[in-house]
Amino acid sequence: MKYYVVSDVHGFYDQTVRALAEKGYFDDPLPHKLIICGDLFDRGPQSREMQQFVAELVKKDAVILIRGNHEDLMEELVEKLPELTETDLYHSHYNANKTVHTLRDLTGCTVTKMIISPEQVATRMRNTDFYKRILPAMRNYYETERYIFVHGWIPSVTSGPVGNFDSYKYMPGWRHADEAAWYRSRWYNGMLAAHQGVTEPGKTIVCGHWHACFGHSQYEGKSGEDCSPYYAEGIIAIDGYTAYSRQVNCIVLEDEDLAANR
Repeated sequence: MKYYVVSDVHGFYDQTVRALAEKGYFDDPLPHKLIICGDLFDRGPQSREMQQFVAELVKKDAVILIRGNHEDLMEELVEKLPELTETDLYHSHYNANKTVHTLRDLTGCTVTKMIISPEQVATRMRNTDFYKRILPAMRNYYETERYIFVHGWIPSVTSGPVGNFDSYKYMPGWRHADEAAWYRSRWYNGMLAAHQGVTEPGKTIVCGHWHACFGHSQYEGKSGEDCSPYYAEGIIAIDGYTAYSRQVNCIVLEDEDLAANR
């Protein structure tokens, strides 16, 4: 099977389509699937276009969706919406991460509406294709014969604050980790983890979440402007820092599917 892989597209629909087109995705006559390693929305201006594009792929069973930390943020925001004040909405990490903007874009509701009628806005969000089709199709990871696809990294033993972990150790049995461990893993810096020895023998882990420019700068001494995919032992990091670079990284891999996925 041929896999076209992107991550952290963050509502930049035009850039995503352009990256896929450049790799030949739309013209490929052979069996292939798109893999998106999380973070479909927040940051970019085309949430509705991205939602429609991905929802159609889900209907056709033509996409593998990995859950990202921004999907977690949206579910948290919708659940907490009735409790949030105007100050919360404008100054919380949900606003800083642009999750409030995505909620507005996908529901057509203003922030004022979120404050006055939070239950109505939450219900409207739960009736979107994002909630009804896309979220249920998401998984923590996907594995083929030679690759593992995740958002941040595989669950690990960590130290340091959430979102800025400073040390990682391999967690045996990570495939069966609980949801709390997978939630934390979506915030991991996979490049840092890989260079601390947290890799899976015989596999390459493909991840997003942290900008690939971190790897180029930290481990190759390159300029922080290089947002191309970062390759090292056991890892391919593909977050192209799209909000800054206006580029989506797309890699193409060919591999055998596993019976466990079927």
